[in-house]
Amino acid sequence: MQALLDVILPVFLVVGAGYATVRFALFSDGVIDAIMKYTQNFAIPALLFKAIAGLDLSESFDPALLVSFYTGSATCFFAGLLAARYLFKRDWEDSVAIGFCCLFANSVMMGLAITERAFGADALAANYAIVAVHSPFCYGLGITAMEIARAHATGQPARTLPATVGKAMFRNALVLGILLGFATNLSGVALPQVFKDALGMIVSTALPLALFGLGGVLVRYKIKGDIKLVAFVCVVSLFLHPTVVWNMGKVMEIDVGQYRSAVLTAAMAPGVNTYIFASMYGKAQKVAATSVLVATVLSIFSVWLWLDWLP
Repeated sequence: MQALLDVILPVFLVVGAGYATVRFALFSDGVIDAIMKYTQNFAIPALLFKAIAGLDLSESFDPALLVSFYTGSATCFFAGLLAARYLFKRDWEDSVAIGFCCLFANSVMMGLAITERAFGADALAANYAIVAVHSPFCYGLGITAMEIARAHATGQPARTLPATVGKAMFRNALVLGILLGFATNLSGVALPQVFKDALGMIVSTALPLALFGLGGVLVRYKIKGDIKLVAFVCVVSLFLHPTVVWNMGKVMEIDVGQYRSAVLTAAMAPGVNTYIFASMYGKAQKVAATSVLVATVLSIFSVWLWLDWLP
């Protein structure tokens, strides 16, 4: 119960505040859109840049950690893809979008916030290592699978696939922030103190505003679409993903701090990016929107369970 009160509820109260301000017309959708645009395209990329620029790459980027986490992610993508196609009888493009819902955990807005509250800021090195690969891996897998499905449906030549995937990846602000962080880290360039101070001020706004904005965005999502399929996505996201990571982490013998970060991040609900991905292609949007809403609410209790089970 203490973890629920001290760790989880403060995060969800910020989300709830954002929800309430829009639900009761204190803020308009335009204000929330501006907050989300600021956080997604500026503040969170700045957060990732700062974190990765200052990481000890040799210590933080443990292959065993990344294999443990992304085995879980890939397993969930293919579970969602194949279940949507063969169990729920969706077409291949819908199935890819549903697989992406199962794949893309809310690793930044929720994962960083809850891990920091549970284990402190010093515990976030493993989270940043996971996040650094998250958007490139998830978007790379999702876009590649979707473009293959579309090419199969339309007869588009396969040679256009790498350019399509690359273009989509390098227009993503999170990916650009990550790449700039790596470039700064590897170059050994010392950032001026005045720049670091200004960057720190921006970064301090990233997670609170992102959580608040997430709450405002959730007002737009309604419980509609295939409820059985939404329930499947929730089970895969909230339980299958962390279960695979839990077992892979033990097999790969990652240390306790990495283990906690990996399992908790895997236990997060699908992020808003799942709806953005579905909207990019006009596929399974109702399922994606409903899954984000329902899984985010359910994660209050599922994350509490995972926190209780973690060493």
